[in-house]
Amino acid sequence: MKVSVFGSGYVGLVAGACFAESGNDVVCMDIDEKKIENLNNGIIPIYEPGLEEMIKRNVRQRRLTFTTSTEEAVSHGLFIFVAVGTPPSEDGSADLKHVLSVAKSVAENMDEFKILINKSTVPVGTAEKVRDAATEILSSRNMDIEFDVVSNPEFLREGAAINDFMNPDRVVIGTDNPRTAALMNELYAPFMKNQDCLISMDIKSSEMTKYAANSLLATKISFMNEIAGLCEKVGANVDMVRVGIGSDQRIGPSFLFPGIGYGGSCFPKDVQALIRTGQENREPMRLLQAVEDVNDTQKHYLLDIIRDEYGDDLSGLVFAVWGLAFKPQTDDMREAPSRVIINGLLDMGAKIKATDPAAIEEAKKIWGDMIQYEDYYYDVLVDADALLILTEWNDFRRPDFNKIKDLLKNPVVIDGRNIYVPKTMEGLGFKYFSIGRSHNNH
Repeated sequence: MKVSVFGSGYVGLVAGACFAESGNDVVCMDIDEKKIENLNNGIIPIYEPGLEEMIKRNVRQRRLTFTTSTEEAVSHGLFIFVAVGTPPSEDGSADLKHVLSVAKSVAENMDEFKILINKSTVPVGTAEKVRDAATEILSSRNMDIEFDVVSNPEFLREGAAINDFMNPDRVVIGTDNPRTAALMNELYAPFMKNQDCLISMDIKSSEMTKYAANSLLATKISFMNEIAGLCEKVGANVDMVRVGIGSDQRIGPSFLFPGIGYGGSCFPKDVQALIRTGQENREPMRLLQAVEDVNDTQKHYLLDIIRDEYGDDLSGLVFAVWGLAFKPQTDDMREAPSRVIINGLLDMGAKIKATDPAAIEEAKKIWGDMIQYEDYYYDVLVDADALLILTEWNDFRRPDFNKIKDLLKNPVVIDGRNIYVPKTMEGLGFKYFSIGRSHNNH
């Protein structure tokens, strides 16, 4: 089948590559000429396990091409996926200018039936706005061309996006047109070989489903972070509490790990957008406002530990940082807790030496030479006063603790991801801080 994808960012590249992998002819379009030039030269702009190999393989098989030509992309695809950014506006609402721009560009170039598919995360009512924008352009062209608009939200986890797309736990299709629904079912049929998990619904319900899903997951994270704080005060161990409640099938074990807050391109933006949608419809999202407030506070948790330990003036102190990305298996630093923590340390006069398996280049865009970077993660420990764990990469889970102790100026580890065992760390002679695991339970 013929597929075009507008937007060659995270969602667009994964979708384009996976549709090509299942045998479709795919054109990925982006207005960023440098990005398209790099893609045509085999240079992938994001880090996602397995994506580079998949893109190169399908380019070789001529099932996947990249272009800056809107005309070429519109002409090619029956299915036109809109996978452009929807960044938050100043008021927290999703900025739809890129989505609507694509809709207008498609309408300016189409000469036969097309299906416009919103893959970007967009608020309820966006499909109507896309339809209106395209209809207005077609009217100005005096063209009466049939088209349809579909909501098809993505549910990709960064770091596991290929598997999530190729073996989905659900594919949500929002459309009121039976013919379009049948065509979408045909497009997604190769991904249903293990189980038929395609869920059809009306467009507005589909748009709401994406926001509701991410907001519920963010709620679990903030809830557990609040419980961790209370565990510290009352002498409970949040690890035990997590296991105790996660074994309940109604709750489940996922997203119950306390830490330094959620980040990335989805949860912060989607929670804010749903709060804003509630305000616009006089239905305040009180719970989600609390979820966001807890998360903002949680990103300062380690800074509070450091203030208690070292005071407000950190001049002359050096902190080693393991982990910069908002989560493992990605280089994404959007809304990453590391940004709040490192900026806070810099403001207090500290020096930072940091490493990350994937995100160093992204970090350089943020801090430049304000902090020191090392590829070899033990190198950041030399003459550092303490080690901070900010991302739970597997690389950091089983280190040489004796080496850490030898290289650090002082054997202090501040673990924002609870990846080490307090009793073990203290037995090795470390002063060890973690989240929600009271000393009474070590």
